Amino acid sequence: MSSNCICYFAYGSNLLAKRMHLLNPNAVRYGKAILKDYSLTFGGYASFWGGSPADIKHKVGHNVWGALWEIKLDDLSNLDEQEGVHENFYYPLSVEIETSNGTKLKCRTYQQVQRFEYINLTKLPDVRKPSKSYLNTIIKGAEETGLPTDYLHFLKAIPTNDSEIIPEFLKC
Repeated sequence: MSSNCICYFAYGSNLLAKRMHLLNPNAVRYGKAILKDYSLTFGGYASFWGGSPADIKHKVGHNVWGALWEIKLDDLSNLDEQEGVHENFYYPLSVEIETSNGTKLKCRTYQQVQRFEYINLTKLPDVRKPSKSYLNTIIKGAEETGLPTDYLHFLKAIPTNDSEIIPEFLKC
């Protein structure tokens, strides 16, 4: 990685290049990575998506797969904006991820400001379910990133709230 760049670990909608490049056109995806001892969860409400957005929660023995991106330091404010830092929705977090070749890297990721208890994702209450369009964006991004098949099956088993809201960028 260049000295004027940072690593970013995406586990939600920014797995999809089309979504990532909305505000970060210079971002470069380097492949898949794993965040150990964290679990994927959903909570809160994002009107843009019509449902709950993804979050991570520290949970020993669980893993979250995602995409490793390189972001120029000059574009960091764009990434913060895309993640809703200015709206106090997410905050930046430094985590250690492991790449597919075993390299460990410190990366920036984001965690929701509002904390939610761990719930098995197949048992999410309706108020914590993602919309179909949001989950499909995550799944398409996971496929695009080359995440493991068993993780794709895990994502596809997450129930949605059946919201039909589709953001403009997905309509193109």
